[in-house]
Amino acid sequence: MTEKPFVIAIDGPAASGKGTLAARLAAHYGYARLDSGKLYRAAARHLRDMAGDPDDPGAAEAAARRVRADELDDPELAGDDIAVLASRISSYAGVRAALLAFQRDFAATPPKGAVGAVIDGRDIGTVVCPAADIKLFVTAALEIRAERRARELSERLREADPASIKARVLQDMRERDARDSERAQSPLIRAEDAHLVDTSGLDADQVFEIALGLVEAARRRP
Repeated sequence: MTEKPFVIAIDGPAASGKGTLAARLAAHYGYARLDSGKLYRAAARHLRDMAGDPDDPGAAEAAARRVRADELDDPELAGDDIAVLASRISSYAGVRAALLAFQRDFAATPPKGAVGAVIDGRDIGTVVCPAADIKLFVTAALEIRAERRARELSERLREADPASIKARVLQDMRERDARDSERAQSPLIRAEDAHLVDTSGLDADQVFEIALGLVEAARRRP
């Protein structure tokens, strides 16, 4: 009988550090990793390419049903315009339902024979994998998250000063946090049994060590 995969669910707002942590945990344990945000970004790109109306839930759902695993590593999905559109359509029940099965299948049968899965997003511990072996809720102060994202954009653009774009990023992030937390379908909330990891004053190594300790304790449980 095949052993059930060990599932690590990581949730949190944008630029909290959850993606970096998920990648490091997956690499450390040899688990498969899924950034669920890329699913919504891929759906957003399909909607854009279809010239669909982002205010039309039906068009957004049709775009979500076009998403395939082999497109999730496309660098274009990292674009800011795609991220904003993805946040808009992620509130639609049809979009979330279309992508839910993909995520649950990934957790149940991780690709390439992996014995575990790390999935990060905004409703992994509450909706996608409520029975995950361990749940982490990764967050940080809004100002700090905005600074991180501004630095990322500055490095990507190779021209902008982080301070000059922080105000715009801060406003965009504030609006996105509100959309994610207040939407009726699968809002961004901390699962009751999720461990809180506040990365505000920590570097990536410190966050990893904290999370590793929590995961190891969960792996030792009978």
